[in-house]
Amino acid sequence: MHIRQSIPLWLRAPRNMAWLLAALVLLAVIAWANPAQLPVVLYKLSLVAQGIALGYWADRALFPYARPDSYLARDWRLGTLLPDGDADYPIVPQYLRAFCAAQLRRAVIVGATVLGLTLGL
Repeated sequence: MHIRQSIPLWLRAPRNMAWLLAALVLLAVIAWANPAQLPVVLYKLSLVAQGIALGYWADRALFPYARPDSYLARDWRLGTLLPDGDADYPIVPQYLRAFCAAQLRRAVIVGATVLGLTLGL
């Protein structure tokens, strides 16, 4: 791999775009297979997608200076020169516990938001 001078557009797009595209493809398959279930599936899918997006952005808003990627030794979007077999994006050694806590915190917030939306409505 090589070091980039700038961050490409596809890496600057919101991370939830892949989930949105997957949901649209699955929705098209369900619409083709059983059109009568389309409103129910669309409702449930929208609740999960909204929970993912709301949880992710809630975590970013609540902890703006504790994003998981902020504990990496280098900005991951610029690439790496590290050899194969090593960690692609090493964590600053002093912040290993903070990195793990940030990852778990984000997962818990997103999971709780998804559960709250899907069970509460």
